[in-house]
Amino acid sequence: MTLKPLHRLQIVELWRYYQAGIVNTIFGLAIYSLLVWLGFNIYAAQILSHLCGVLFNYVTYSRFVFPNSLPARMRFLLAYVVNYLVSLVTMAVLDQFLESPYVLGIVTVLIASMINYIVLKKFVFQKRSDA
Repeated sequence: MTLKPLHRLQIVELWRYYQAGIVNTIFGLAIYSLLVWLGFNIYAAQILSHLCGVLFNYVTYSRFVFPNSLPARMRFLLAYVVNYLVSLVTMAVLDQFLESPYVLGIVTVLIASMINYIVLKKFVFQKRSDA
């Protein structure tokens, strides 16, 4: 199996994906921090910020990264369930080889985000027929 070289438009799209990902991460962390500051239990704050983050991610990815696509909301939610499971499995496997929890977290996020990009591009945000 050979990999095809990326075209300029794919590189721009990937760049936008990671730009949106940074904004999405800051948004999620801000919501989490605000909820903790307001006195929420850390686990309640985590799940609420994650749910808000998924909604925010849907908007940023559908408008900024894949603007000429027909987004599918249920496939998006399913993609994030799969992404979460991929992250858990990746972390469990890499935990056997990496000592630092910080390196483990970074590598897990990078691997999961690459898989998430492919899932979003191929299965969630499908090109419009008129685009």
